[in-house]
Amino acid sequence: MSIFDRFISRPDAGEPVSPDGLRLVVGLGNPGPEYEKTRHNIGFDLVERLAAERGLKWTKEHKFRSKVAARGKDLVFAKPLTYMNLSGNAVARLMRDHKLRSDQILIVYDDISLPPGSLRFRANGSAGGHNGIKSIIDYLGTEAFPRLRIGIGAKAGDSPLTDHVLGRFSAEEWPEMEKVLAIAVDGVNCALSAGLDSAMNQYNRRA
Repeated sequence: MSIFDRFISRPDAGEPVSPDGLRLVVGLGNPGPEYEKTRHNIGFDLVERLAAERGLKWTKEHKFRSKVAARGKDLVFAKPLTYMNLSGNAVARLMRDHKLRSDQILIVYDDISLPPGSLRFRANGSAGGHNGIKSIIDYLGTEAFPRLRIGIGAKAGDSPLTDHVLGRFSAEEWPEMEKVLAIAVDGVNCALSAGLDSAMNQYNRRA
């Protein structure tokens, strides 16, 4: 990360903040048709569904290095266009412009340590080997931001990890992931309306 990027993107703790509650939901993934419906793009898939059910349209916002679907400034969905390893740049720019604290964002991403179909909301935590989360921690300077992990399962045998996460779900797997995404939409809507603790209590045991 350059000094320039760090300066313009890190949220300013001295700026006024908006009312409490989640206001920014960021799905992690990689831009481009070659990455559509891959395991690593499950975060994109989820925020697209959340925006669609609200009738929101996506626009490319160069200053945020993201595609954004927003309901005014009270609720923003975003898909970073920076590629996974630089997700933090986009997240920090969005946070700074919308004057948000780190506890007012929700990051949605894939997790190989969880079996397919598992959902886990958390209020904070380490990157757990996920490059997108590593980047966000680096740019924000904190691990204290909510996240939703969607299980995609571990790689098979000795196959490269990149082949697994950048691979597409099989014809047999995708209908099940559709069901998982529907539950995850309900979970995020619960977090937005009733708070993260409520979503954790209701959805962390579900698969």
